[in-house]
Amino acid sequence: MTKTTESTFHLRLERHETELKELYMELYGNKAMYDSLLARLEDYHTQRSEGLKARDAEKGGTEWYKSQDMLGMMLYIDNFAGNLSGVKEKLAYLHKANVNYLHLMPFLDTVPERSDGGYAVADFRKVRPDLGTMEDLEALTAACHEKGMNICMDFVMNHTSEDHEWAKRARAGEGQYMNRYFFYADPSVPKEYDKTVPQVFPTTAPGNFTWLPDAGHWVMTTFYPYQWDLNYANPVVFNEMMFNFLYLANRGVDVVRVDATPYIWKEIGTSCRNLPQVHTIMRMMRLIGEIVCPSVILLGEVVMAPELVAPYFGTVEKPECHLLYNVTTMATTWHTVATKDVRLLRQQLDIVARLPKEQVFLNYLRCHDDIGWGLDYDTLEQWGMEQVAHKKYLNDYFRGYTGSDSRAELYNEDPVTGDARLCGTAASLCGLEGADTARAIRLDLMLHAMMLFQSGIPVLYSGDEIGQRNDWKYRLDPNKVQDSRYLHRGRMPWDLAENIEKPETPEAQIFHGLAKLEKLRKERKAFSAAADFWTFDTGSNAVLGLGRWYEGEGVLGLFNFGETDKTVALEDRTVTVPAGDYLWITC
Repeated sequence: MTKTTESTFHLRLERHETELKELYMELYGNKAMYDSLLARLEDYHTQRSEGLKARDAEKGGTEWYKSQDMLGMMLYIDNFAGNLSGVKEKLAYLHKANVNYLHLMPFLDTVPERSDGGYAVADFRKVRPDLGTMEDLEALTAACHEKGMNICMDFVMNHTSEDHEWAKRARAGEGQYMNRYFFYADPSVPKEYDKTVPQVFPTTAPGNFTWLPDAGHWVMTTFYPYQWDLNYANPVVFNEMMFNFLYLANRGVDVVRVDATPYIWKEIGTSCRNLPQVHTIMRMMRLIGEIVCPSVILLGEVVMAPELVAPYFGTVEKPECHLLYNVTTMATTWHTVATKDVRLLRQQLDIVARLPKEQVFLNYLRCHDDIGWGLDYDTLEQWGMEQVAHKKYLNDYFRGYTGSDSRAELYNEDPVTGDARLCGTAASLCGLEGADTARAIRLDLMLHAMMLFQSGIPVLYSGDEIGQRNDWKYRLDPNKVQDSRYLHRGRMPWDLAENIEKPETPEAQIFHGLAKLEKLRKERKAFSAAADFWTFDTGSNAVLGLGRWYEGEGVLGLFNFGETDKTVALEDRTVTVPAGDYLWITC
């Protein structure tokens, strides 16, 4: 480490160390463990490459993620390009698609039969062998940095796989490793937790604990029996997981997505969700990042309404996550597609607009997961949409049961309540598998135009840029047929991607339609993160009106979810918005 970078590290440490120590001692009261943490921070900074240190100097503290030209894409490495080296070979395509924020879905080592899509990590310092090596990851991140791209990865903090070395040693009865999880020989303790802790997957993975007959203990497994919850009341767990975080940051990762953020602190007699200690941990993680690798930012996975998500940003004085997901707007958008009624979506966007501009959300139409209908049913019931019946209507609509061209499947259906989630790609939900291709393309572009109009970072799911359809062949794979989410997790159709040079194809129309929108978003001042954002009444429940204004420049967005053309009266003119289409109007 040069004297300059050494001096910079110690300046950052001096700036943050008092608060870090106070928080650590408040949570753990263990000075020896704190000193151990502190000593290793300098080691990890020393191990950072000169290129990453230069990146820290350039981007650290600059809020680079607020740039209006940010465009994300999330993808599965194997489905997109086979392995990490394959993704590197496809960077020219991603650059052409204007992507500069690349979210690689879980790629750390896991046992395929017990992977949950990669969220059951067996080794935090090893890439899944079929995807490559850590050296391949470093080569990819370096190549991305040369092209101005940022890499995001999932960091599973809440649990490890039962195949992790810690879990194996805990199962063998080693006390210090058992203490890294929640092990109980007495069944009364798990029963006490169960009194207040809701179940995440009551039909597919019921209960919050799993009995281990070979170990003679119960272990806490909030999500799946093979995912063992980590005990963050043990400072060893916190320290070691922070070292894993820094190790991965040193491989060139720019954005660390903290999986299942609200769950990482457990306390008997509570819901084990959103406890105050979670915020202490996230604040300490933020401080550690700012000391060691200040160009690296945190994305919190908090699946709640924006007004409930917002506390995970922390405060202006004590920030936590840099980015959070705008989950509710995604689900409400598809509700609007089915109902042709924008009132709930407008209400949702009004809530987001009232939040501080400093808070940056990731906006998306589809992701790797299913669509859960977590809507505002208190409001919907006032409009005559009863919860159970409305969920059924939505699921029927998108499966094409009510005459729509949408195509989808249910996931995790509960035969008792009739509740279910929905799976399908954005293009198939828009009807691109149906008869009216032109209408489906208009709707697809309209929804993306609405997403791009919002404040925050727009994120595409791989294949959205060419209108990738559902992969019905998943039903033929015995390893996938039980999980309908594979319907929208199909392999990238590179043969169809070649159609982007053929103007008459859906792939070209969607790809270049998105490129036009992305170019406007990048160039117009009104799309600045500092811009004012609002909704307005268009005089029609079928047309959503959005506005942006910054430094004397404004833009209005009109999005017609209806089946007929709509006329909207603006202050200085009257415009007609075609059915299932949109207008962006500068003012």
